Amino acid sequence: MRSTNPATGEIVREFECASEGDVFSAVKNARTAQAAWAELGVRRRISILREFQTKLHTRKSQIAAAITCEAGKSCTEAMITEVLIVLDAARFLIDHAFTLLRDEPLPHGNFATKLKNGRLVREPHGVIGIISPWNYPFSIPATETLVALVAGNAVVLKPSELTPAIALELADLLYASGVPRDVFQVVIGEGPAGAALVRAPIDKLVFTGSVATGKRIAAESAARLLPVVLELGGKDPMIVLEDADIDVASSAAVWGAFVNAGQTCLSVERCYVHRSLYEKFANACADKAKKLRVGNGMDPATEMGPMIHERQLRLVEEHVEEAVARAARVLAGGTPLPKLGPNFYAPTVLVDVNHDMRIMREETFGPVLPIMPFENDDEAVHLANDSEYGLAACVWSRDSARGERLARRIHAGTVMVNDVISCFGISEAPHGGVKGSGVGRTHGRFGLEEMVRLKYLDTDQMPNMKKIWWYGYGETFRRQMEGFLDLQFARGLTTRVRGAIRATGSLFRKRL
Repeated sequence: MRSTNPATGEIVREFECASEGDVFSAVKNARTAQAAWAELGVRRRISILREFQTKLHTRKSQIAAAITCEAGKSCTEAMITEVLIVLDAARFLIDHAFTLLRDEPLPHGNFATKLKNGRLVREPHGVIGIISPWNYPFSIPATETLVALVAGNAVVLKPSELTPAIALELADLLYASGVPRDVFQVVIGEGPAGAALVRAPIDKLVFTGSVATGKRIAAESAARLLPVVLELGGKDPMIVLEDADIDVASSAAVWGAFVNAGQTCLSVERCYVHRSLYEKFANACADKAKKLRVGNGMDPATEMGPMIHERQLRLVEEHVEEAVARAARVLAGGTPLPKLGPNFYAPTVLVDVNHDMRIMREETFGPVLPIMPFENDDEAVHLANDSEYGLAACVWSRDSARGERLARRIHAGTVMVNDVISCFGISEAPHGGVKGSGVGRTHGRFGLEEMVRLKYLDTDQMPNMKKIWWYGYGETFRRQMEGFLDLQFARGLTTRVRGAIRATGSLFRKRL
């Protein structure tokens, strides 16, 4: 198996694919090593994460260059959308993991259980399988791995066959920081290796990828009740209200649509603009798209790099051609850029689009910004929600309160007001979607909760006393229990006092 540079076609590295036996062996070794890793304790694991953060910061430029070499995005983007995000994810866990993972007291409101001491205990699942994508080959698997490790799990990572080399860079950083080699393992291969990991005796699976593959994984996992987190992409809408700043919002749309050549699950893939701004906004986007510098990501001047593979470019081409055939107009781009290489496509702005077109319904995952007008807020919300996806969305308005009111009506895991995509870089914020965009969350407190099993631990403080609800029933006891219910739940004070008097006898009755 070969990893190639999408900008130049050069071979980055050649790999031998892991067999099913290799994958199962990795999981077995991870399970054996996990117990000792969990026994280290949270504070020790946090110290290893702190060392990882230091080493990543020291090697930030080399890691960014490695990402560019294998994924194509500009070095600047690799630094911002990959390295920075991982450094901050480590910061969040270093600062908060101990507090979030420690035992949590659980007070009891029921009078009958007041003599009990209850706690919520968070325990690692065991072995976490991670199947990660090619579009963010460092930040996605690294953030998921760090949270799994700090919670006490072992991890077996299967990276995309298009970007395996950067996964090994992650492994080197973790090993150098003190993570044992069997606690974090990388298995390299194509689809069969991922399928083997799903079948292997892991305790939870985190998958980022297509809806079709996610559904197959969900069905197979359901057969053995394997818990899963699925992030399955999006068709994220951007709503531009009539009071929005055209210059700011159009710059946001251009960056949101073309960052990483549009190969971002949080990309702006549908843009809805109030009709009063529609023409000016679309022209502003087209003018800015034409100014973008497209080229090899290793060139510091490059703003948009190549697509990952020619077949992904062909899908974009199909979506644009179908839209144009249905009367959409191209204001910018709309063509491949073969002089730069087989994987380059021009930043494209489309207008006169509608929801009958694939470009507005299917995930394009390329550098295309389709823009459609709307008449009022209700129509904008209807259009935004008219999708099988629900990952993220954004609303643009000078009136933040109005923007938030609309945001609450949009069906998505995240809605930003006056910003786009940066939610993924907010380590405290959960990441994940609704509808066809998947289930579960990564990042932040809720991402950490996905990596642990919740156990309720209860200790009775009166071990030598028989409980009042134990056997020894009878009519007298039934009346005493009626009184006990009146004591707790009756509305009137008189009834509650009488109930208390009736219930008192239950403390002295004979029990088996």
